[in-house]
Amino acid sequence: MLVENRAGSERALALVIALEILIFAFTGPNFLSTGNAFEIVRLGVELGLLALALSPIIVTGGIDLSVGSMMGLCAVVFGFLWRDLHVPIVFAGLAALATGVAGGALNALLITRFGGAPLIVTLGTYSLFRGIAEGLTRGVENFSQFPPAFLYIGQGYLGGIIPAQALVFVVFAAFFWLLLHRSIYGRALRAIGFAAAGNGDARWAGIPVARRLALSYTLSGFTAAAASLIYVAHLGQARSDAGTGYELLAITAVVLGGASIAGGRGSIWGTLLGLTAIVVLQNGLRVSALPVELAGILTSAILVVTIAISQLRFTPAPEAEEDQMKNSQLAVLSAVIIAGSLIVAGSNWWLVRSIRPAPATGSAAAAPIRHTIAVMPKAKGDPYFVSTRLGAEAAAKELGQDLIWDGPADLDPARQNEVVEAWITRGVDTIAVAVINAPGISTVLRKARAKGIKVLTWDADAQPDARDFFVNQATPQGIGETLADEANRILGGSGDFAIITGALTAANQNEWIRYIKARIADKYPKLNLITIRPSDDDRNRAFSEAQTLMKVYPKMRLIMAISAPAVPGAAEAVKQSGRQDVKVTGLSLPNMCKPYVKAGIADSVVLWNTLDLGYLVVNASRQAADGTLKAGATSMDGGRLGTIGVEGSQVVLGKPLVFTKENIDKFDF
Repeated sequence: MLVENRAGSERALALVIALEILIFAFTGPNFLSTGNAFEIVRLGVELGLLALALSPIIVTGGIDLSVGSMMGLCAVVFGFLWRDLHVPIVFAGLAALATGVAGGALNALLITRFGGAPLIVTLGTYSLFRGIAEGLTRGVENFSQFPPAFLYIGQGYLGGIIPAQALVFVVFAAFFWLLLHRSIYGRALRAIGFAAAGNGDARWAGIPVARRLALSYTLSGFTAAAASLIYVAHLGQARSDAGTGYELLAITAVVLGGASIAGGRGSIWGTLLGLTAIVVLQNGLRVSALPVELAGILTSAILVVTIAISQLRFTPAPEAEEDQMKNSQLAVLSAVIIAGSLIVAGSNWWLVRSIRPAPATGSAAAAPIRHTIAVMPKAKGDPYFVSTRLGAEAAAKELGQDLIWDGPADLDPARQNEVVEAWITRGVDTIAVAVINAPGISTVLRKARAKGIKVLTWDADAQPDARDFFVNQATPQGIGETLADEANRILGGSGDFAIITGALTAANQNEWIRYIKARIADKYPKLNLITIRPSDDDRNRAFSEAQTLMKVYPKMRLIMAISAPAVPGAAEAVKQSGRQDVKVTGLSLPNMCKPYVKAGIADSVVLWNTLDLGYLVVNASRQAADGTLKAGATSMDGGRLGTIGVEGSQVVLGKPLVFTKENIDKFDF
């Protein structure tokens, strides 16, 4: 009966996948192309490896929440050994795999020898592994510049179309299928899970439960380490946050494929189908130019529903009624995913209709060439990028262009890569990216250029050969010197100050800091920069950092925050402290800081007009697409902005503005 029920679940899921493909075929340009099919395969490799590793564990009634964190730890161990200790890359990779085995063995030891609940144990190691990774890198260090032969594993294509990492995935899939379905170990794991679901103790049948569980968790650690190497080769960088959130999606794939959280049931084929459903959904949403948040919402909804269904399936009931309940529950699950896909289709239709301007009434010859311009911020929810979007939308409407605005919800360079890949598949005319990590995204931007897509960067740059132009809000030197000048004015020529940045790895912010230091050394030797602290572009983190700075450095008289959310966060901390001797300045939006500027807490705010920046990004993208903006140009027509200077391959908006109590009411953004 279990075999029949599993087959029914897999057939239902296959039907859902077919319906997803059908819907996205209509809503996503080039979704049905061969290139996109292999892109879907490539997109699912790292996640798929984790899902394969979790399948035997979930069959036993266990869980491993640490696989994503294990990816981060193995990635930084690999990068540290190769770059800093100069270990040959093959041995560094073997060491990373050994680290995964050790981490999996630790989980196994705590669960089998000390009787820890898998949920509690792996929740603890989830934090432990990530904490060690962040400790090794101090949350700052990233390892890059890996040799091309290694990068080929994650970025190369066999025959120009088959992703190289797909071969690794096939090997692991075959191994786990043999383990779970064609070996004595697999039968033992099912028996352990069946017993865990409330049907006795597998040890009564002579099964060495501890050894079988130890094998499952050790294999999980090894597979997570292999996934980390694929991830590093794909992204071109080893980071401590590698694999963040992957454990949730991997569990979703396994449970969606028919496995029971209670144990005793699950299959590799089901896991592969669950993985396919998730990856097709993610890819289809991106190719259809819909926000990536929708994929997260639908995936989370699927996870909740499938876990609930798995629990209900094990409610005692007569066999006939149980089978009937399973069929109805599968129907509910299918309906949820189909409804999500229908939402995708309807939303895409609404989006296309909403961005199209009314038909032109003039001569057809006067109509502008219509391009699809895809613009990506660093983080969609950041108020700074929200305001630049308004300028971008105004430019698209004025110039008669189709604008796609999408990107990660937080600072995640891997998500930026995935969105760019989808835009390449869609065949947009221009891609403009506010870069989080230059080495990480440059490879995929080069791929876009090779496909004939014009590539621009803005806010922060990629590697120069990966883009056509960089739309620079102001020169790093101009920003750094303006901030240093403001610090000198506020401090009266001498005193201690601290900097709260966004991310310690942000290339543009580090460039500003470099010019701040140079300006101080050259002109203001009595100013003393005491420390630099990160806020991760989070207002609450900036608030906490400012509180700590005021306690640790009582003589500090100025906090310079160079991230939009960090200025109001730091200003609020100063306000609540009651300190009158500490002032705040930095880079932020005037509307976010207006109350603090008027209250005299933030003495000034430095920024450019973000609406103008968004406007210029779209305008420059349009001109790059139609050939008006070419290499060697010294200026461009900025539309309502007038003539804009072009310095080499940089389109420069202009000098930064200083907002004070006297002029801040004149600006509304």
